[in-house]
Amino acid sequence: MPSKKVKAPEPVEKQSPATPQINPKYAFFKLKIAPSEIHRWGLYAMEDIPRRRKVMEYTGERCNRKETRIRGEADLNYLFTLNSYWTLDGSVGGSGAEYINHCCDPNLYAWVFKGHILYMTMRPIKKGEELTIDYHFDKDVPPVPCSCGAKTCRGTINLLE
Repeated sequence: MPSKKVKAPEPVEKQSPATPQINPKYAFFKLKIAPSEIHRWGLYAMEDIPRRRKVMEYTGERCNRKETRIRGEADLNYLFTLNSYWTLDGSVGGSGAEYINHCCDPNLYAWVFKGHILYMTMRPIKKGEELTIDYHFDKDVPPVPCSCGAKTCRGTINLLE
C-alpha cells in the first residue's frame, strides 16, 4: 500500500508583542512610550512639565497579598504596592505609567492619595526627557541591579539602608 504524503504545516508568523499604549484618561500631559536606554520601554514627556504637577495615575488590576506573591514570581512584572493589603498590577488594565523606569535620581515621585497612585513631578521636566521614579525596593529582598546611569546611581534598585 503506497504511503500517503502528509503536507507539512504552514510556518506560523511570529507576532511581535503589542506596542505599549498610554490611556489618555490617566495622563495629564502629552506623553509617549518609546524604547529606553534604562530598561525596555520608557515614558517620555512630549511637552515641558512644571514642578509639583500630577503627570499620570498608575492603574491596574487590584490584587490581594496572595495573588501579588504569585504574580511577583514572574520574570517581568508591573506591580505597585498600594497599601499593606492591595497591589496594582499594571500589566492588566495599566494606564501606561507601568513603563516609567527606575532611576536613583528621579524626576517623579509617587503619591498615594485616596486609593490612587499618582505620579508627581519633583522638578521641571523638559520635552523629550524620560520620566523616572525611584522604585525603593526593600533592602531585605534580593538585590536588583540598576542601569539608570545617574551620577548618584547606587548600583541597585533596592534601598541601601
